[in-house]
Amino acid sequence: RGLVVPVIKDVNTKSIVELAQDLTQISIKARDGKLKPTDMQGSVMTISNLGGLGVTGIMPVINWPEAAILGVTAAQWLPRLAKIKGVAPEHGSFVPRLIMNVTLGFDHRIINGADAARFLARLKSYCEDPALLAFNL
Repeated sequence: RGLVVPVIKDVNTKSIVELAQDLTQISIKARDGKLKPTDMQGSVMTISNLGGLGVTGIMPVINWPEAAILGVTAAQWLPRLAKIKGVAPEHGSFVPRLIMNVTLGFDHRIINGADAARFLARLKSYCEDPALLAFNL
């Protein structure tokens, strides 16, 4: 049936629980082929998640007239140099870290690059400490 991109409306006003409920409902409609044109209009940003397919890198393309697209990949355990306070990096040791690559494509006519970087930094903090989402910090 091809790619469909259903839209969850008013995400900025909803709780995580409400977003999860909306996502469940719109996903069921999409799988059952019952989406209406209005279910696929009015979006500002798309999230493209290929992590479930094992993809570890993605370069998503903005779906005009949207302002941005976030590409999410599969998390994988990778060695990273441990940061030890007061110890030079060359004397540190490698430790396993769970790494998930994300890519943000955005329209520079609408979004400033520094704002996009701050968005990614906030997203990173939420991924590292999901409890922050519960408190909307």
